[in-house]
Amino acid sequence: MEGEKRPAPYEGLFADGHLVLWTLCSVLLPVFITFWCSLQRSRRQLHRRDIFRKSKHGWRDTDLFSHPTYCCVCAQHILQGAFCDCCGLRVDEACLKKADKRFHCKEIMLKNDSKDLDAMHHHWIRGNVPLCSYCVVCKQQCGSQPKLCDYRCIWCQKTVHDECMKNSLKNEKCDFGEFRNLIIPPSYLTSINQMRKDKKTDYAMLASKLGKQWTPLIILANSRSGTNMGEGLLGEFRILLNPVQVFDVTKTPPVKALQLCTLLPYYSARVLVCGGDGTVGWVLDAVDEMKIKGQEKYIPQVAVLPLGTGNDLSNTLGWGTGYAGEIPVTQVLRNVMEADGVKLDRWKVQVTNKGYYNLRKLKEFTMNNYFSVGPDALMALNFHAHREKAPSLFSSRILNKAVYLFYGTKDCLVQECKDLNKKVELELDGERVELPNLEGIIVLNIGYWGGGCRLWEGMGDETYPLARHDDGLLEVVGVYGSFHCAQIQVKLANPFRIGQAHTVRLILKCSMMPMQIDGEPWAQGPCTVTITHKTHALMLYFSGEQTDDDVSSTSDPEDTKETERWLVSNRHGSCWASSCSPAPISRKPQKEKVWSAGCLQHQNHLRSWVTVWLPTPSNWPLTSGIRVSGDRTATSLVSLRGTSGASDRH
Repeated sequence: MEGEKRPAPYEGLFADGHLVLWTLCSVLLPVFITFWCSLQRSRRQLHRRDIFRKSKHGWRDTDLFSHPTYCCVCAQHILQGAFCDCCGLRVDEACLKKADKRFHCKEIMLKNDSKDLDAMHHHWIRGNVPLCSYCVVCKQQCGSQPKLCDYRCIWCQKTVHDECMKNSLKNEKCDFGEFRNLIIPPSYLTSINQMRKDKKTDYAMLASKLGKQWTPLIILANSRSGTNMGEGLLGEFRILLNPVQVFDVTKTPPVKALQLCTLLPYYSARVLVCGGDGTVGWVLDAVDEMKIKGQEKYIPQVAVLPLGTGNDLSNTLGWGTGYAGEIPVTQVLRNVMEADGVKLDRWKVQVTNKGYYNLRKLKEFTMNNYFSVGPDALMALNFHAHREKAPSLFSSRILNKAVYLFYGTKDCLVQECKDLNKKVELELDGERVELPNLEGIIVLNIGYWGGGCRLWEGMGDETYPLARHDDGLLEVVGVYGSFHCAQIQVKLANPFRIGQAHTVRLILKCSMMPMQIDGEPWAQGPCTVTITHKTHALMLYFSGEQTDDDVSSTSDPEDTKETERWLVSNRHGSCWASSCSPAPISRKPQKEKVWSAGCLQHQNHLRSWVTVWLPTPSNWPLTSGIRVSGDRTATSLVSLRGTSGASDRH
């Protein structure tokens, strides 16, 4: 034991030092590598931003292209890089500067020294043509080879093979393709600029060269609406149209964007609003400001691409309950070209608060869809409060509706809005209405409410005439609570119909109550709410009906003959009859016409109604019928003759 050597103390310390050193290296080295990579990436981002800022292209960087992509400079296959959302150019990050110098983007205006402003040639870009595109020369598919090949015109979107490209195509005049009637040509803006310098404003003569069907389209998209699809849609519309026609309302307010209409001929412009009902209201307010400025002749017609959560106005106008990319943007533009003009009532909502010393503070709003007080306003108020705290969590339409469901279930248990009839007084056209034990009151201007529910018409035996958005009338209904609202939405119950009126007045006598106008909620104390008609807005309605060929193939020549329609007249009040088609829930053609006859009285504003369903004449003997509901005080029958599109008053 004594002959054994003991290890020196410094040898143990040396071994421990090695362990500490390797531990520090294993910990610090990944940290250093991560820091160095983040530093290099930030430098590359600064470099790209500097190029993007100085470039004439609308560059956007991406970490992964959605389909096989090849660099337009080096022709190599790339997974990430940058693309121009105006001309569609795609390049690798290392080739950005070369692409910026070599390729020109879409020109908003032509140079003033151009010899012929009307003769605009094709602007060809090689490679990355859209899938399922065909050559204009040989009619064969383009872009089928796994390499940079074939050409695409960034204005008319025509494609051509490399071997089919000829000098004649390079020098051919571009006709702007399928959407020529929606595009503002660069030559037009150049001529407008020259006319303004010469102090001339005869834009109609200049537009006559573009044809009578020219209805230029302005895109107003909200990149923050609903599912946050606005940013991608902006790029797709810039590729198909002139980039000067496309605006992000979060950067350029609608008031400024709509001034482009003043450079166009009278009553020719159309506007496509990509967003929710709140964005549509924002745009319509800007249109009202144009009226105040004396620009009535430049007011555009407004279409809607629904990106919000509820989208009740777009559903009423035939544009659907929500857009999630299920149809291509090109089809959206075709729908806009086929849409018809209609009017939309807009209402003035005055909220007069009760202040100290009997001082009254007046607030004024504009209503397009509906006004409500009660459980649905409470759900909207809770939803908006949480979305303001964490907006990134509310980017899914399904998640947003799930949150609404959660707050609706909570209110079923708490019942914060109970005994509403004791807290408010309701007047329709100056006459007070006695209310039952309600929790909510809803004032409707459009047919849909609550994300796609037709509230006024109801279901079952209590069928009422269709609500219209252009008749100057408001429909007023009541609900018994959140659970009743849920039953209405799944068609298990009807609302309590209070009546129709031209003017609605609601007096909140005590306590705080949630209110909302078009989905914008707030908590309101004692006040007086007065709703009166304000103006009309010019909207675009997309019906999605059958073509003339489809209709003629399914109908007989005798179907156009006159048919007798029996309506009921009432000895009290005024009897009226009208023909209208229900707003389509889907884009299937509507085969029925609904004739309604009614009598409005002064007691409860809704007494007698008769609804006659008139199906297509081919199945007339099987399903025709007459239903009478309400106060049966009818004493005589009136025979009304006319075609299916007739509309008469007696």
